[in-house]
Amino acid sequence: QVVLPALSPTMQLGTIARWEKKEGDKINEGDLIAEVETDKATVGFELLEECYLAKILVAEGTRDVAIGAVICITVDSADHIPAFKDYTLEMASASAAPTPAAAPPPPPPAAPPQAPGSSYPPHMKVLLPALSPTMTMGTVQRWEKKVGEKLSEGDLLAEIETDKATIGFEVQEEGYLAKIMVSEGTRDVPLGAPLCIIVERESDIQAFADYVETGVAEIKTPPPAPAPVAAAPPSVQMSTPAPAPAAPASTKKGRVFSSPLAKKLAAEKGIDLAQVAGSGPDGRVTRKDIESFVPPKVAPTPVAAAPAPGAPPSPAVAAVPTGTFTDVPISNIRRVIAQRLMQSKQTIPHYYLSIDVNMDQVLELRKELNEEVKAENIKLSVNDFIIKASALACLKVPEANSSWMDTVIRQNHVVDISVAVSTANGLITPIVFNSHIKGLASISRDVTSLATRARDGKLQPHEFQGGTFTISNLGMFGIKNFSAIINPPQACILAVGGSEKRLLPADNERGFDVASMMSVTLSCDHRVVDGAVGAQWLAEFRKLLEKPVTMLL
Repeated sequence: QVVLPALSPTMQLGTIARWEKKEGDKINEGDLIAEVETDKATVGFELLEECYLAKILVAEGTRDVAIGAVICITVDSADHIPAFKDYTLEMASASAAPTPAAAPPPPPPAAPPQAPGSSYPPHMKVLLPALSPTMTMGTVQRWEKKVGEKLSEGDLLAEIETDKATIGFEVQEEGYLAKIMVSEGTRDVPLGAPLCIIVERESDIQAFADYVETGVAEIKTPPPAPAPVAAAPPSVQMSTPAPAPAAPASTKKGRVFSSPLAKKLAAEKGIDLAQVAGSGPDGRVTRKDIESFVPPKVAPTPVAAAPAPGAPPSPAVAAVPTGTFTDVPISNIRRVIAQRLMQSKQTIPHYYLSIDVNMDQVLELRKELNEEVKAENIKLSVNDFIIKASALACLKVPEANSSWMDTVIRQNHVVDISVAVSTANGLITPIVFNSHIKGLASISRDVTSLATRARDGKLQPHEFQGGTFTISNLGMFGIKNFSAIINPPQACILAVGGSEKRLLPADNERGFDVASMMSVTLSCDHRVVDGAVGAQWLAEFRKLLEKPVTMLL
């Protein structure tokens, strides 16, 4: 039984906008099965296991579907599909009901605990939501609030490591943090697990001092949970003697509370909220603070000074392993990257096309334009020209701007370029939306902002999920050429190498010219892009870069 997950932190109900699979269709790992309209946006819902769609229980267009409601049935084998031909939503609800009903009889005392539970003051349990469409588990990296602290709408409550990135989890309602039920560092917390309890009145906090979640603990397998809790006290004790006072201080310096609108404006302008002085209640950053912000020159030094006190303990920890190797734990992000890359190489028929591009005119135009925009603190890079040329080439050869959807090939009418960015946690591909209609200065600002926030782990899910075409540039590392792995469901990815001076035959007195040549390799999905089509895309791409003024046409 596939249930509707929480596809956004505030989602309570959803609408099945469209089913991407039909009954009887095979579903591969990572396939999109439906598009669900949440309270924030329309999000693709993916499955993480191979199976067959046996029965759709909630029809397209059905509104106000509750989180946890069964929306379809999947089976491991196609032979089992006929068994669910007449299966209904009522039967699914009935089959789910006996399980909880059967659970209470073995422990009769289980009923009394629920009765006292109703005597607790009014409160709200905060459950772990799906912070990305493919997220099934999360890691609570850090709590930004302590028990007893007041919570305001939009406050950062905790940082959760998902399968994509580390994302800030915000509070949606005002109240007080009464109980933390999952300690920092707890790994593999399942979706829907209670994280904490929030109460409306400060006087109700004490009532939850000894609160224990019993019903859910039994279903969610409590043994793993106590282990991290038991491991937590030693770390707390070690940090208590000296580092404890320093840690909270650095956290307060690095964490800034802001309104959602201010956060959005800061992201659009590439402003680091940590550098903005808030004029709202308790130092909260508002829209006016963002609009009147002038970047300080001294701000980076305090940030650099903050990690210094925490640096000495880390070498001590790193010096512990003395064997011939070190086992590095796999993060959720790294695990998903591995799964996606394996899926891509094993299921997509890759082929590769390489070409050399004369970059002389791009370099000359870049130099001229940088002089023009110097006063605006904009510095155009070669990569900005590559993004623009790729987007325009995708418009001229739309097959390269397509996606394989199993039953159809989807040609996208807009070009959203995913740009590969290397971070400490692994590769991530933030998106420059509508690259085909943006100017070079706008693309440059977007890339700079996205890359900075990607390395700081501050990207929002919608900023790196999706995209129609990907660019991976290793030229700045001295790489001449390489072949990249396709980012499904996209059909192409462009691998960009560095520029180098080469001698080219020429009809002049010397018989040759010296030109800056750049090698690029286009990886294509042969199911979507035929060889001749891929060659046509590269020809358009080269034409745009060798005569960059044609990008204005």
